[in-house]
This record gives sequence, C-alpha cells and structure tokens, in this order.
Amino acid sequence: MIKAAVLGSPITHSLSPKIHKRAYEILGIAGDYTAVEVNEETFPNFYAESSKGNWTGFSLTMPLKEIAIRYCTEVSETARRINSANTLYRLGNEWNATSTDCLAFANLLEVSTDSKVAIIGGGGTARAAAGALNTKVAEIDVLLRSPDRLVAMAEAAPDVLLTRLEMSANLDSYDLIIQSTPANAFDAHIQNLKSAQGVLVECLYKPWPTALVNRYTELGGRVISGRDLLVEQALFQIEIFSAQTFDFDSMRTQLLAHISKD
Repeated sequence: MIKAAVLGSPITHSLSPKIHKRAYEILGIAGDYTAVEVNEETFPNFYAESSKGNWTGFSLTMPLKEIAIRYCTEVSETARRINSANTLYRLGNEWNATSTDCLAFANLLEVSTDSKVAIIGGGGTARAAAGALNTKVAEIDVLLRSPDRLVAMAEAAPDVLLTRLEMSANLDSYDLIIQSTPANAFDAHIQNLKSAQGVLVECLYKPWPTALVNRYTELGGRVISGRDLLVEQALFQIEIFSAQTFDFDSMRTQLLAHISKD
C-alpha cells in the first residue's frame, strides 16, 4: 500500500491529495495520501521520524525544496543542479530526491533554440524551469528583485546565456513567459504588458485566475495554468510512488477534470 503525503507550509490549500488519491483509484491500487504542515524548523524531526515508518514518498512544496536535499542518501543530477527537489521516495531504507517539477516543465514547454524566453523569479520553481530549458534555448531573461539569485539560476542552466532584468522590464515580445513568484508579487508590473505574442506559464493555481493571467488572456495570449503544471509533475510522482506504468495522456485528462472546479 502506498503511504505518501505533501509537505510544506502553508499546506491546507494543496490539491495534491485530491490528485494522488484519484490517480490511485484509477490505477486500482490501495493508497493513502495526506497533507502535512511542515516548515524549515520542523522538517529535521519529521524526516527522522518518517524514516522509522512505512512511508512511500513525499511531495514537497515551499519552503522545503532546497532543505530536503541535504538529508537524502541519493539526489538526482537534475535536482542537485537546480538545488531543488520536490519529490522524495524510498528505496529500501534510503531516501532519494528528485525534481518532477523539472520533468513537468520539459513536457509542457515547446521551444526552439531561438525562442525568446523570460522567467519571472529565481526560486526553486524558476530554477526547475531554467533547468528544463537548458540546451533547448540559447538565452533566457530573468526578472529578479535580487541579483544574487542569478548565480543559482546560472547553475541550473549552465548552457544558457542568462540576463538579469528588473521586475518592471517590458515583456511584450517574448515567445514564452514563466511566472514563478508568489501570489501578488508581480501585480505592480502587470500594466507594463501591452502585447501577448506567445505563451504564459503561470505557476500559481490559487488564487486563480491571477491578475497576470487575466491581462495576458485579454491581450490574446495562451496560458498554461498552475493546475497543468501541478498535474504534470504529479504524473511522474504517481509513477514513482506506485511503481506502475500508465498512459500519461489518459491520466492527465482525468486528473485535470477531477480538479477543474477547485
């Protein structure tokens, strides 16, 4: 039986339990998946106790994606490069860390080498996006409040030329915009957007729609939602936790329909 949970703080808004439980029903396997409030201070004790139990795996959200890497026996090359792991899974008595966020971005993003790309923010989700785009695009502009975060972004995408821009930078001509900052953090700059020529990935799903999504849609742009990203990364977690192969297209359709009104 699968015993898993999503960990983070705050965590009550998470749709992950609803997604995973439905997936286990579809697969016809026994599984329990809950949401557990865990922050930076409580994670070490929680991790120590969980190692004594029969946990299968954990999904990680803020603020644990960077912290958890330090505790795991094995860390995937991608998770180490982007310094962010959103998935812990158990093999025997050892915990392994990986990033299904990065896998999700790789599945969802359609780009060419000369695509003009902007990423808003420099946290773990932004680094996962940059890591997924490494070798696929030549350049990425990164809108950051703190220039210090550009170093970690460059480590996540070492084969891409990164340029740091102010948060107020003009975004009209981009083929792909990835918005990864917390709710309302970018709202002050939305009116600078006068044209939408490509695709916006809004990594948030609550609140929805965001002010940026409304603006981009009004201007005729296409949006990939935080729900799309959430389900996409969950598909890989479900595969890992269940040790089963399944049709991603069919499962994706069913899971997105299951949370469509949330």
